[in-house]
Amino acid sequence: MTGGTRLLVAALLLVTTRPATADELLVFAAASLTDVLRELGPSYEKTSHDHVAFNFGASSDLARQIRAGAPADAFFSADVARMEELEQANLVDRSERRQVLSNVLVIVVPADVATTISEPADVKKLRTIALANPEAVPAGVYAKTYLQSLGLWEALKDKVVPTLDVRAALAAVEAEHADAGIVYATDAAISKKVRVAFRVPREQGPPIVYTLAPLKASIKPGARALVRFLASREAAPTYERYGFIVPAE
Repeated sequence: MTGGTRLLVAALLLVTTRPATADELLVFAAASLTDVLRELGPSYEKTSHDHVAFNFGASSDLARQIRAGAPADAFFSADVARMEELEQANLVDRSERRQVLSNVLVIVVPADVATTISEPADVKKLRTIALANPEAVPAGVYAKTYLQSLGLWEALKDKVVPTLDVRAALAAVEAEHADAGIVYATDAAISKKVRVAFRVPREQGPPIVYTLAPLKASIKPGARALVRFLASREAAPTYERYGFIVPAE
């Protein structure tokens, strides 16, 4: 092969292997998804030309930011209500929504404190209980709904320490700023500073649904591809490894 031929082959290889224009994708996602999505994001990047970034927080706050014009490409909410708010504002197309995950609630206490909770009513003997804001944030709304179903909310509402999101509720218990907290099982699983004192049976707790959709305002093809990946059977084992429940199709 002559020198000129080698240069021509190298140039052709450079042209044919050059990646297509990449999309910079921003996903607004529930705080409880932080760890699993930080693993799945790079997995998606390996099979695409796109770069993925996340903005984690309370689903209620993220939905508010999106309504205010925040440049998100997709929304991964810890409940259906926040997604429906965006749909009603014509920011999400129902046909593109996917119900991806479920979870269960647990009551956690500081790991080195000898608190025993054999049933939810035992929480009444504690001074404080941390919840994500029970008036807006999905984890707190789920917890309030559960306590109401047991007739415990009125006795406990004055003991509640409301926090910005479920990870903040977990942190309050870790730091012993609250005697107990109600969080998702997946959040408790990542912490060595709390222990699960009571696990709410799935059939007794409120239905917990994580829903995902691209936003209408995003014209990036990668946004739809990323949503398909995050809702795929390929991603399911990673969710399950972090303790999430992947409903059967």
